[in-house]
Amino acid sequence: MFKLTFLGTSSGVPTKNRNVTALALQTSLNRDWWLVDCGEATQHRLQHIALTVHDLAGICITHIHGDHSYGLPGLLASAAMTGRKRPLILIAPLAVKAWLDATILHTELFLPFPLIHVDVASEQLVHQESGLSIERHHLSHRAPSVGFRFAVETSKWKLDSAALRARGVPSGPLWGKLQAGQDVVLDDGSVLAAADFRVADVQRAVAVIGGDNDNPALLAEACAGAQVLVHESTYTEAILQKVGPGPTHSSVQRVAQFAAEIGLPNLILTHFSARYDNPQGMAELEAEARLHYAGTLFLAEDFASYELDAGGVLRKLSAQ
Repeated sequence: MFKLTFLGTSSGVPTKNRNVTALALQTSLNRDWWLVDCGEATQHRLQHIALTVHDLAGICITHIHGDHSYGLPGLLASAAMTGRKRPLILIAPLAVKAWLDATILHTELFLPFPLIHVDVASEQLVHQESGLSIERHHLSHRAPSVGFRFAVETSKWKLDSAALRARGVPSGPLWGKLQAGQDVVLDDGSVLAAADFRVADVQRAVAVIGGDNDNPALLAEACAGAQVLVHESTYTEAILQKVGPGPTHSSVQRVAQFAAEIGLPNLILTHFSARYDNPQGMAELEAEARLHYAGTLFLAEDFASYELDAGGVLRKLSAQ
């Protein structure tokens, strides 16, 4: 249902191993993909994975800070230079659009495709198409920040095998005709209408991608019915206490406790302070998470991909 590929997992500044924030999200609906945040050099990271700007449906920006948005002009310019014509949706704060407009003007950047801006301060439902809806949820940070709830739904017809067996129709060629939508005639002359023996098989999945946020509980509504949460965990709780008061970031402990309290089955942590970009630092973050959360847990890595299936199972994919 979802494939999540991390293009940047560092907080504030890039490191040798981690770029600043960007996440590619694919669904089982089609070839389209979405980008959540676009830190500096995101277009360079795209060169390492099998996604192109031509299949990019839209970009969601959680907030104005540069480590989440500085990659936008370069990515858009490259899309233009490689011949993109398809409209691109930009779901972002007004401040991001104003900054981008100024950059386009003063650098003589021409975009040969429409850029459709949706203000995150408008309606909660910021995008809807067949099988996919995207909602924004307000968070707490130094700058106004939001998280995004991606909900996918697919529906296909399948045979009602129980009803067919109850009718005395054994599995075989007749089942195949009914599956194909063809009415069939039995040996006794009775007619089975295909529509009477088909049921809808509906599959749903929800992924919640948080922006910078010091209060994970603000995503409680967004996480209702969700199978996976991606949330920033910039510090351990001890370091967060030293950072000082005010709307800033979350600790691993706070995110893990929130996920455990709401019974969330899968959790991916990201947006780590550069101080943890070493084996000992990452082990410290994971140990804190394990103290408070017993579900499926991953600490995101750049270029790592995670797949959520229709059964709600999240697994890390092998490196490409």
